[in-house]
Amino acid sequence: MSDDSTRGWFASGGRDTTQLDLGQGSLVPPPRDNQLMSGPTPQVSHDPAHVSHDRAHVVRDGAHVVRDGAQVSHDTVQVDRAVFASDRVPSPAIATGDRSPDPMADTGSVDVSGVRLRTVEHHLDEILGVVPQPAPIELAVLDAQGLLCAELVTSQRSLPAFDQAGLDGYAVRSADIATATVETPVDLAVVGESIAGSGEATSISDGLAHRVAVGAMLPVGADVVVPAAWTDQGAARVQVYAALAPGSYVRRIGDDVANGDTAVQIGTPIGPAQISLLAAVGRERVAVRPRPRIAVLCAGDELVDVGATVGPGQQVDVNSYALAAAARDAGAEAYRAGIMPNDRRRMVELLEGQMLRSDVVLIAGTFANGGPDLLQEALAELGGLEFTQVAMHPGPVHAFGRLGSDGVPVICVPGEPVAALVAFEVFVRPAIRLMLGKRQLFRRTVQAVSAQQLLSPLGYRQYLHGQVMRHPDGGYVVEPIGDGDQAMLARMARANCLIVVDEDVTEVSAGGLVTVMPMLLGG
Repeated sequence: MSDDSTRGWFASGGRDTTQLDLGQGSLVPPPRDNQLMSGPTPQVSHDPAHVSHDRAHVVRDGAHVVRDGAQVSHDTVQVDRAVFASDRVPSPAIATGDRSPDPMADTGSVDVSGVRLRTVEHHLDEILGVVPQPAPIELAVLDAQGLLCAELVTSQRSLPAFDQAGLDGYAVRSADIATATVETPVDLAVVGESIAGSGEATSISDGLAHRVAVGAMLPVGADVVVPAAWTDQGAARVQVYAALAPGSYVRRIGDDVANGDTAVQIGTPIGPAQISLLAAVGRERVAVRPRPRIAVLCAGDELVDVGATVGPGQQVDVNSYALAAAARDAGAEAYRAGIMPNDRRRMVELLEGQMLRSDVVLIAGTFANGGPDLLQEALAELGGLEFTQVAMHPGPVHAFGRLGSDGVPVICVPGEPVAALVAFEVFVRPAIRLMLGKRQLFRRTVQAVSAQQLLSPLGYRQYLHGQVMRHPDGGYVVEPIGDGDQAMLARMARANCLIVVDEDVTEVSAGGLVTVMPMLLGG
């Protein structure tokens, strides 16, 4: 994806969250006299090693893509944009929020068969544009693990603080062993021994050696440590079998970090190495970008909690568990608030309480289409959200807004569990990473060869769960799990990626290239 700065999605307008590579034959302008035209039988090699990912020298030639003189047949059904309003798909870069029926209005929406849809990019930009930037907090260094450093940490001491041995051996003068070889070793008298932690100052002169342990203070006069393995390891006298340059296996004062040097930069992820360095320079606490607080709620009369008896027409609330887990994996501090009560007043009270302790409130539910429901009435008391259709599948019904006196962002995602997790990946995870101060907001994507035919609804960006594998000859191969219409948790649990099919594509033939988003834990 992009390593842009945290606000980089506005640099060129809407951010394409899928990084669909149109240079790989995913879309070609079709003849103007056809609304829907099936492409020719694909001639794309099933061997990923033969699939070029080179985006250079790509030109359009009718219904083919020409790369360096070679024509590559397309692997998709081609769609005439005349089926869309105004004969085009308005740019998602213009996110005015205008929902007027003007077909020429560049609103960040697409019009499919008279249904006005908001683009994925438009909805994502709205969310990323207003999520808060939590103020830095100071934590104990161990508690700061996984967060970004929010201050410039400078060292108030030198590391190491004294000249020390870099390994176990003998501290000597390099001039004394300049002629040492295995055949003609140099013989030196051993006049002492130092271990790590000993503060006793020692010194040597010509023809003498001092046995030292790694980390021990280097005797004054010594400028090299001979590894024990390069000697006969004698106690009173030692024979040295190799000559060494001055400074070999010696750690000088400030070699690692000098007094006043920068130890940790602002924006550095704090991991074990950074914690080690912070402790070494004497920092017990450090300012960091805090984990955003996410409250997760679920709405639905049919929901019952885990462990309860499931009656006819009822379903176990899995979304509050799944979304809380996804938020934690993304780096947030998630509060699972569970199922919302079936009472408007209690709903309002619950929402007000969650907004007081959260940076973002995330609600999953099956929302009324065309009329208000109980949740929408409760939200309206707090300011109201606009529920809208987003051009994505599964789960096109979404809502976003800022509620309460503090303007806390509230994100509503579909209640179907598979659609809820897809919506989290597309909209909520980037928002969490933005609040964490991450530069990389989106999961990286790869191009993969589809192992079978994929079908996708016209005008909707399709997200399919799949399994992506490396091909022995190079590249990636992906196989969908399910057909996109079946929301099955067991199948989703076996997936390791999302397959992304663009809005303009209705079919990808077996052997065609698709965009794949690997779903790595914590990635």
